[in-house]
Amino acid sequence: MKVIENVALTIFSVVILIFCLIFCLILFNWIEVSYVYLVLQYLKSTPTITNISLVVAIVLMLLAAKCIFFPANTKEKKEKIEGILLENESGKLMISIETIENLVKGVINQFPNVKSINCKVKLDKQVNNVIIDLNLIVASETVIKELSSNLQNKIKEVIKTTTEVDVKEVNIKIKNIEAQKESE
Repeated sequence: MKVIENVALTIFSVVILIFCLIFCLILFNWIEVSYVYLVLQYLKSTPTITNISLVVAIVLMLLAAKCIFFPANTKEKKEKIEGILLENESGKLMISIETIENLVKGVINQFPNVKSINCKVKLDKQVNNVIIDLNLIVASETVIKELSSNLQNKIKEVIKTTTEVDVKEVNIKIKNIEAQKESE
């Protein structure tokens, strides 16, 4: 159906372009209005040509109405992955992205050296695993390598235990190091 719709809209666009071109040519006096009148007279000359012209006009009007009131998305609709679907003999369970993000934030909040968190979870629905990207601001006294290793292990462990979903990667980017406040 998408191909037929695209072809029809392309034809419609070409016809409108031709009408606009003819209109401009008439306005600039590059062609006479009488020529256009002769073409219209020819379209009315026999019932067959009149009926064909009428059908074409109706199809173009329907396409115009479709374009105005039911615009097609130019981008392909991508199936939005809202979560990971787990199934067993008792039923289905949908674990949302927000749930996984909240689990990650809960784990990170247990680490006092992390001052600010920005978490993004990407789902791979085909293999039911997740990739987690973290942007962190940490305290100045933090040992970054140790913190990142502990975070990665703890996040993988908590998500696997809680949801039975595998974490493929935990990517950590340290955005900044918070300056230590001086005592007065």
